[in-house]
Amino acid sequence: MIWLPVIGLILGFSVYWLPIHVPSYFSPYLAVATLAGLDSICGGIKAGLDSKFHDAIFISGFLVNTCLAAVLAFLGDQIGVDLLLAAVVALGGRIFLNLSLIRRYWIGRTRKGTDGYVK
Repeated sequence: MIWLPVIGLILGFSVYWLPIHVPSYFSPYLAVATLAGLDSICGGIKAGLDSKFHDAIFISGFLVNTCLAAVLAFLGDQIGVDLLLAAVVALGGRIFLNLSLIRRYWIGRTRKGTDGYVK
């Protein structure tokens, strides 16, 4: 189970240090795909805190969500509908919700020394 974050860190740092140039017309799609990836990561952390994490579900959800978000933003751009903004609002809301639940869990553990959320 520990291999997944380690591989992610290695890949993340290696991509960061490589001189990769992304054309500017791909940047909106890359941004919404990154936002979808962050949403999946926050959901995975929350699932881990709830003892409901499954690596196959996380990996498939991460890949499908990032690709789907980019494809939907691209298709929306092609037909003239700003789906990029809708994706940012929806994914941003989910990220904030998951982060608030994670924060409440950690605060509950430090205050009570238990396993639960602050009610």
